[in-house]
Amino acid sequence: MAKKQKYYTVWDGKTPGVYDSWKECENQIKGYENAKFKSFDSLTEANNAFVSPWYNYIGKNSESKIVTPDYKNLPLAEQPVLDSIAVDAACSGNPGLMEYRGVDVRTGYQIFHLGPLEQGTNNIGEFLAVVHALALFFKKNPTITIYSDSNTALSWIKNKKAKTKLEPNQQNRPIFNLIQRAEKWLQENTFSNPVLKWDTEKWGEIPADFGRK
Repeated sequence: MAKKQKYYTVWDGKTPGVYDSWKECENQIKGYENAKFKSFDSLTEANNAFVSPWYNYIGKNSESKIVTPDYKNLPLAEQPVLDSIAVDAACSGNPGLMEYRGVDVRTGYQIFHLGPLEQGTNNIGEFLAVVHALALFFKKNPTITIYSDSNTALSWIKNKKAKTKLEPNQQNRPIFNLIQRAEKWLQENTFSNPVLKWDTEKWGEIPADFGRK
């Protein structure tokens, strides 16, 4: 069954407005103290709410309060694979200081971390993080699931090529060395680990998230 469309009203955030995906909404509220936001089942409801006071919809005077998605609160059948690795990247600027890491989904334990490195991008970090996890568990656990919330990184993995528009220079040479090694590894190895998209809207923020944008 297709997932029902949700709309998100952000009264108080980086850019208040109405958004048609959780990811867009999350970009406006993440790291924003006391953000005010709520999901609605229709665009009309979301638009009407946006031109009304937020306290009519959130808090003591509201009928319901928005709950940030959390996979731990879902039935087992609807949770992600818990015996898995979640990866994520962060970049301060575009390009900017880039880092990435891998985390055990069940325990939250950080398994690996690299960076920050100069003059990188978030997409590159996401790609390198997936390859790092694949190489790390290639022989150790060839069936463990790896999650990423980046469609771009997943497409690069599928094509075995980082299709970045970033131009190499002296500062980001270490990053391009890592990209070359990652592409070479993908081309020379056939992995069996499932590499899946993390469902942020259903499960909440990926466990490897750095907590900043």
